[in-house]
Amino acid sequence: MNPARVHALIVGIERYDAGPGWDLPGPARDAVAFHRLLCEAGVPGERLRLHLAPLASYAPGVAHRPADHATLRRVLVRELPVEQGDVLWVWWGGHGVLDRAGRLRLFCSDASTADKLGIDLDSALDRFAGDAVPAFGEQLWIVDACETFEEDLAFREPLPPDALPVGRRNHAHRQTLLQAAGRGRAAANDPERGTGLFSEILLGLLADRAAVLPAPPDPEGLFPAVRARIAALREAGRTLQYPEIRLRGPERTEIVAPAERGPEDRPVPPLQRAVNALLAYPLMQDPTERQALIASLDPRVTATLARHSKARTDVVNILTGVARRRPEVLRELFDAVVSLDDTPELKGELGAALTEFAASARRPGDRK
Repeated sequence: MNPARVHALIVGIERYDAGPGWDLPGPARDAVAFHRLLCEAGVPGERLRLHLAPLASYAPGVAHRPADHATLRRVLVRELPVEQGDVLWVWWGGHGVLDRAGRLRLFCSDASTADKLGIDLDSALDRFAGDAVPAFGEQLWIVDACETFEEDLAFREPLPPDALPVGRRNHAHRQTLLQAAGRGRAAANDPERGTGLFSEILLGLLADRAAVLPAPPDPEGLFPAVRARIAALREAGRTLQYPEIRLRGPERTEIVAPAERGPEDRPVPPLQRAVNALLAYPLMQDPTERQALIASLDPRVTATLARHSKARTDVVNILTGVARRRPEVLRELFDAVVSLDDTPELKGELGAALTEFAASARRPGDRK
């Protein structure tokens, strides 16, 4: 990946014209941390559009542009669409609300209680998925903002429509959206530490994958780790959010993981759960580390495994191959993984997932 072919729009809004009641310590700090990751990956500074509205207590220490509605709309409608590049990153942290039409509105720094100026995220995604934006075939959008229902906030007036212009739809872009909260949910923020919980997790996972930056990592490999860590925070009572991933591209358009599963929904199949639990570990994204892990297992089982360069496909092949030959080696796989990374929430989910998968893989008549 040529870093000069990478662009980014990075937004962090902590202060709003609505007044101190809207103050949100964290998004500007998280945006600067993400900006630093891409700088360290070699992306030229002029390719990184950093837009901040920091609180007075935080000095970003890096040049940035304002994060008002007119400026950000101009970037999305006029500036970025004429750029040449292969990859676009969009990072947005701040307040958001799900309007009555089900569209996520991201408030800009000049939003007030009387004039709630914001960007319609869904129309921005539509614009960048069509011929209005000829470049940026690969896009990763990361949004750490609430998706609280508009009606729950008791606004005096409904949000006015403010969609961006959209061109003709085509199949030229692959677009991934990672959202922090999930429909109707708030995105938790830690004001004392000055970070969003979702942003902190993403920044850590991206730092672990610094070797692949500035190209976006495999989103289906990244998301299970996000989901597992947010689940641990839910269990600890620190948040109620359910992160979501949406994929749009030539081959597929879908929500890979629903924001929340109700009791009427089908449970996750054992193989899928085990794959997600393994991919939640950053080490499983690195082909060299995966190979070292497999080399530590019984060679009579691993010697004939079908392997693949893509992380998810490789993990599926490893799990199904081991289960067909000797399911008990799954325990060895668990021990090998946790010896390298013993993060408690990941370890607990991996143990449960592999136990369930091993049970599902036993043939009739096998001893329990």
